[in-house]
Amino acid sequence: MSLIQPRTPSGVMELLPGEQIAFQSFLDTIRRGYERFGFLPVETPVFELTDVLLTKSGGETEKQVYFVQSTGARQQGRDPEMALRFDLTVPLARYVAEHEHDLAFPFRRYQMQRVYRGERAQKGRFREFYQCDIDVIGKDALPLAFDAEIPAVIHQVFSDLKVGGFTINFNNRKILAGLLAGLGIGEPGRQALVLREIDRLDKVGRDKVLESLTGGELALAADTAARILDLIGLSGSNADVVAALRGMDIADETFRAGLSELETVLDGLAALRVPERHYRVNLAIARGLDYYTGTVYETFLDDHPGIGSVCSGGRYENLASNYTRSRLPGVGISIGATRLFYQLREAGVIAAHASTAAALVALMDPALAAESYSLAAELRAAGINTELTLEPAKIAKQLKYADRVGIRFAVLIGADEAARGTATVKDLTRGTQVELPRAEVAGHLRDAAGTA
Repeated sequence: MSLIQPRTPSGVMELLPGEQIAFQSFLDTIRRGYERFGFLPVETPVFELTDVLLTKSGGETEKQVYFVQSTGARQQGRDPEMALRFDLTVPLARYVAEHEHDLAFPFRRYQMQRVYRGERAQKGRFREFYQCDIDVIGKDALPLAFDAEIPAVIHQVFSDLKVGGFTINFNNRKILAGLLAGLGIGEPGRQALVLREIDRLDKVGRDKVLESLTGGELALAADTAARILDLIGLSGSNADVVAALRGMDIADETFRAGLSELETVLDGLAALRVPERHYRVNLAIARGLDYYTGTVYETFLDDHPGIGSVCSGGRYENLASNYTRSRLPGVGISIGATRLFYQLREAGVIAAHASTAAALVALMDPALAAESYSLAAELRAAGINTELTLEPAKIAKQLKYADRVGIRFAVLIGADEAARGTATVKDLTRGTQVELPRAEVAGHLRDAAGTA
């Protein structure tokens, strides 16, 4: 029988244990940051019913859906009844609508699960990847103060991740809508097309966006297109940008509402003690999705601009309009954890971690196996992650194994140690060893683990 070549599908991130430990720590850091602000965990099934999941109208994401079909249904030629989720927002909308009467509002939820998209295979793009979302959902209304708290969460998480400097860029789509209306572009459909082009500015540059605005379906006058890009290119401190916006002769009510909301968010960020060096008003942030109606966010790593946005989101008016007549406004953000981890690993910012075990209890003499087993049990009961050698091998081989898998300490009990009621602790990182009473081994390991 010929062997099948072992291989993973394209578009997935499969890690060796040390890297997986690093990724798990990465996810745990994000989770702790979310929980610090009182967000509650939610998980939804990896697949949803197709009529529930595919509620949008022909967006690009929905063209990348993986459908799920049983063998029996496939043989009978039936259309798939289920599909893998392509984001966590649509499942959240279904979840809130279904459990609306059992939830307390405002509902603060976090969700960290895999999603699936039929992306074109290329480096750094994944078909299976983790998203880490938070959303606050209100019933009938949601105070604007939550729009300020979301960047505070982003600041907490990315500070804890220790990935270097970062900047939270934010804007309000009402400002952009008002600016466009003031320039004679008031029809919602045309505004949406302009906003989608503006959202590409950081990716393709001013010239390409200008070309798109003046050609094709939009065909804006060259001076109008240039005026739009000049307005969204306002720079300076947050106070300078707000002052410039206030100084514009624009009476549009939507523009004024957006500016007022922007100032409220700025005031909230200051009150929440988010350092101003970590956020800025950026009028080019549009979030091309029509889904967003007010505040929008994009976060970038200062030292790695090529990675692009690492955390994005915004305010929306009605999360679950496809599933309930209740009005459920909300605000939230998403971190594409798999892509971010991959990019940071490639950039050398994140390295593989050591083993989950802090110590290996070696088996020096099969006749003393009970002593080794008992010591391992004592260390585990004391909260020390401990691996135990269960088969006889030369001690050099056991120490080599510990070093290879990243276990820092080896604990040994030979005949002499057993007679004295002691154990020898080898620090494989420092190349030192010490003999201690067995009762002191766990405390020594805890203390030593805190040193490099």
